[in-house]
Amino acid sequence: MVKDIRETSDEQYWEDLRTRWTSLLSYRYIGRNHGALNAGPVDNTVTLRHDMRNAAGGIMVAPLCITAPEGGGFSDSFAVPNPVIQSTQILDDARDVRRIEVVQSEVLKTGQRLGFSRSKIVDADNPERIIAFTEGAGVSLGNVPEGFTPMDEEKIVVVDSPDLPPLHKVFGATKRADGSWALGKLTLEMASPDAALHLGPQHILLEAAAVDLAADLVGTDLLQIESWHVMFLARGKVGPFRVDGRAVHGAVGRVGVTMTLHDEGNDDRAITSGSAVFRRAA
Repeated sequence: MVKDIRETSDEQYWEDLRTRWTSLLSYRYIGRNHGALNAGPVDNTVTLRHDMRNAAGGIMVAPLCITAPEGGGFSDSFAVPNPVIQSTQILDDARDVRRIEVVQSEVLKTGQRLGFSRSKIVDADNPERIIAFTEGAGVSLGNVPEGFTPMDEEKIVVVDSPDLPPLHKVFGATKRADGSWALGKLTLEMASPDAALHLGPQHILLEAAAVDLAADLVGTDLLQIESWHVMFLARGKVGPFRVDGRAVHGAVGRVGVTMTLHDEGNDDRAITSGSAVFRRAA
């Protein structure tokens, strides 16, 4: 079992956080540097690779959500953060974009426990070209001791290639014989510091399930997500984690998907709800 960092002593806290942060796969594999936590120069860009694109060549939504995880302004440097809502609206499928950049990140309001934030994602080489809007909310699960210093993170160098494995394979998501998508039991590289399934694997799993459900309905996976909304209902503590979902026809060229993520190892508790709106990309 992964240990909740809130059970760590003040003396050990920051060393424990460093271990958790440098073990977490989400940001390192996507290539997102967080200046609020990482040592070195601030870099809010992410290079787009083949494995961050859908079958039609457009951008996937999960890398955008990991690039701009809207936590309501709470950071591990001064709180134990937990996401509540993430909403992403894709304006441009970024087929010919090499790099994206998070700009105009705003903390709209922060209370004692609940905060709201939003950001804009643009083409890093042409900032006038808007790729997506993101917004969301997060909560603080508790305070942290004093003494934070920026951390050196061991980067994962992923060389772009058409042969890169899909993100869902890297993060361990699989399609079961019954047609449902799932992740295995919680591991350190998939867990947030509070010992819950991190938002990164959740977005990647949910997107894989959503694409599959939509493609089954319309007979093609040449689809582009335009709208994405996720609500984190409860902490995923054990696993395996299973997605149940349903796809429906919308207006001409549109498909909607609703999903619920369950923690099978914790009485099949519903931990996350998600919805997506696709358009046919070809």
